[in-house]
Amino acid sequence: MRKNNTTMKIKNILLILCFITSLTAFANDGWYNILNEGGNNKGQKCTDVIQKIIEKASKNGGGTIYFPAGEYLTGALTLRSNITIHLDSGALLKFSENFDDFLPYVEMRYEGIVMKSFQPLFYAKDVENITITGRGVIDGQGKAWWNEVYRIESAKEPLPPTKYQTMWEEQNKGLYTEPYYKRTVDKKFFRPSFFQAYNCKNILIEGVTFKNSPFWTINPEFCDNVTVTGISIFNPHSPNTDGINPSSCTNVHISNCHISVGDDCITIKSGRDGDGRKYGKATENVTITNCTMLSGHGGVVIGSEMSGGIKKITISNCVFDGTDRGIRIKSARGRGGVVEDIRVDNIVMKNIKEEAIVLSLFYDKGTTVEPVTEKTPIFRNIHMSNITASNVNKAGQILGITEMPIQNITFSNISMDGKEGFTVSTATDVEFHDVKVNATVGSSFKISDSKNVILDNVGSSTAIKGVPVIKLDNVSNALINNNFPFNPTDIFIEANGKDTRNIFLKNNVFNNVTTAIKKGKDLDKKAITE
Repeated sequence: MRKNNTTMKIKNILLILCFITSLTAFANDGWYNILNEGGNNKGQKCTDVIQKIIEKASKNGGGTIYFPAGEYLTGALTLRSNITIHLDSGALLKFSENFDDFLPYVEMRYEGIVMKSFQPLFYAKDVENITITGRGVIDGQGKAWWNEVYRIESAKEPLPPTKYQTMWEEQNKGLYTEPYYKRTVDKKFFRPSFFQAYNCKNILIEGVTFKNSPFWTINPEFCDNVTVTGISIFNPHSPNTDGINPSSCTNVHISNCHISVGDDCITIKSGRDGDGRKYGKATENVTITNCTMLSGHGGVVIGSEMSGGIKKITISNCVFDGTDRGIRIKSARGRGGVVEDIRVDNIVMKNIKEEAIVLSLFYDKGTTVEPVTEKTPIFRNIHMSNITASNVNKAGQILGITEMPIQNITFSNISMDGKEGFTVSTATDVEFHDVKVNATVGSSFKISDSKNVILDNVGSSTAIKGVPVIKLDNVSNALINNNFPFNPTDIFIEANGKDTRNIFLKNNVFNNVTTAIKKGKDLDKKAITE
């Protein structure tokens, strides 16, 4: 019996020693607890400690910088290859409100312009395999930055330059931007993104909560293989505090995110004007799925900085509730770039303050017709399906430019309730299939200066007396077919314009319609074939 007890004691001691040994090995095997490395979780600034740990881990081939529960304060951090920032539940990492803690200026991209300015809160350049993960909270404390912008913008007279404005001017000599952007450049104060990886690959951001970003929140630039999943972003009403903005990136995966911000929730970009075309790096191969967007200027936005091109994008299984717009694709003359091969599917929208869907080439610049050059923006091959929207101000707006109409756009299986319907102007090869728009003001479908149009099984359950469901003005080559208004309808189609021609009506049942076609005074008598 005594021998057995002795044997058991020896076994227990060995087990304890093995456990201690494994803990020691684990602690030294690429896992760096900030509290064991000289940091603190009492809210005292420890930028130098955190950065030294990052450098130490990097020299050892990489590792995980671990933040246990508690409050931490830091200035800007530079990430290296093979580094993971892990915030445990209960960890709150705050960034300093002192602008000096984001110096020296580094090469970065601001609204599509490459320049030197404040270091982003998390900054990485020319590295790979970087990760931010965990269930903690990261607070950018952006109010100090927002207030400085408000101070500069609200000044009624020129202000003496701050040291930061002087530094910016000295370090960006020769930087050219288009004249319309002068108002922004003249501030000489460019807030840092919360996270900007520049020319990096293999990025993972997962689980954490970001709030109070000084500027854009998650902003990879010129990166490859970016995954953002399961994060939350909360920015209050504040200037330009977008959620997730991949720019000139390839192979981007955004999923399961919850976003409520002061500007656009998710925006896809690729550079501004000549600077964007100089780098010529498109954003392509992007998937956005299973996300919820609340406050924001747009749910998912493409542009307006898209001079490098944006291609092969899918947006699916998302909910927008309370954003100003839902899906928004925007650009302008002079910007150049091609937006193409876009798929939007399975979207639910509610309480949209402006347009549920908007494709516009009249975003922020002049509207004078120009020759087609590399500065001409192009929207084509964009397809949207299975969308439900309620309480929207306007169902949709498609606005092309004379020298480059928006091309090859389809809308399928869409149901919307709102104030106004769809407006299509200067587009070609536009199709609506199984689309119902219940508008309370005006026509459900207003199409002008467009050609090659199909309206197949479209209509409204709330047709307005004296207002046509479909209004055509200078439209050529249109097929209106398979329409059967179930509810009493006063006017189904109104057509006008001297350039309206080749309008064909097929397989329609107008038993519940008082006036099937109302013809305007400028309409050619042969324009419509029934």
